Formats: sequence, structure tokens, C-alpha cells
Amino acid sequence: MEFKELLKFLSFTEKLKCNTRHSWTSDGRRESVAEHTYRLCVFSWALKENFPDLDMQKVLLMCLFHDLGEAITGDIPSFEKTKEDKEKESRLLFAYIESLPESQREELKSLLEELEEDESKEAHLVHALDKMEAVIQHNEASIDTWLPLEYDLQLTYGDEQIAKVEELQGLRDLIREASKEKIKNKK
Repeated sequence: MEFKELLKFLSFTEKLKCNTRHSWTSDGRRESVAEHTYRLCVFSWALKENFPDLDMQKVLLMCLFHDLGEAITGDIPSFEKTKEDKEKESRLLFAYIESLPESQREELKSLLEELEEDESKEAHLVHALDKMEAVIQHNEASIDTWLPLEYDLQLTYGDEQIAKVEELQGLRDLIREASKEKIKNKK
């Protein structure tokens, strides 16, 4: 990528640092999309030995770019995000990607199309980890930041995605138990 194009792309991705999510951090501030993305990447890297048959480099790249559209649209909480919101985000992101140099454009389009199609084991893993990371973050934040609907959501969020990755069920169970404990102790 030429340096001018690189600086434009970095400026675009910087929006992920500015755009906050519905989630809060353990020190009481809103989490940025970039912070969520970073920890999702760490999460996938830490589990690489658990999935020897998967292309974990592809998983890591999918994690890195999974919320890139939120640089344009911002974050919309999952319980508010509509099919139309998802389609708009995808359409705007793919239009932006067309402005990238060909090699980066094709690689990024391919990764994001595979992720959207959600048919590969790599895409299943990314979607499952993405949901679990959000639940973990909620468990780490003060329960005062939770909306009433999140008490139930914490116990079920991501179950559909995790069902596609059997190896993660034990981890999801541990996270669910932590949510139950947090709700019980209200802290």
C-alpha cells in the first residue's frame, strides 16, 4: 500500500478508537470498538492450539476486521440492530473497500464475505468468540451499567453461534456461571 493510501486507511480505522460500544470497561468508562476488536484478536490467538484444523491466521484477520463497518456507522447494540442496519453497514463498508488498492481490496472483501456468509468453521469461530467477548466484558463491568434486559441476555447471548463450535461450550458455561454469580451478588 502506498504511504498516502496507508495514511487514509489508518485515518479511517482510527474511527474505531473514537466510536464507543454499549459495553463498559471494568474501570467505569465506555469501551471503544477498537478495544473490543483488540481483545477479540487476543482471544482468538489464545485459543489457536484448541483449533489445530482451522486456519487461525484467517480467524485472526477476520477478528481484526469484523467490526470495520462500525468506523462508518458506529456501534448499534445487538438488541437494537435491525436487518436493515446490518445491510446498510455492509453496503457502506463494501463501497469503502472499493477505494482500497486492489490487493488489500480483494483480500478484505474475501475475508468479510466469508464472515458474512457464516458457512466456514473459521467464520463460526469468529462469531462465537465475538459474542463471548461481549459477555465477558459485561461481566467485568459494574452491574450498574447493565440494562434490565441484559440480565437475561447475559445468560443466552451467543448461544446460537456457540452451538456451531462445540469446543467452546465448556467456556460458555463458565462465562454463564460468572454472569449468574454477578447477578446474584449484584456487583
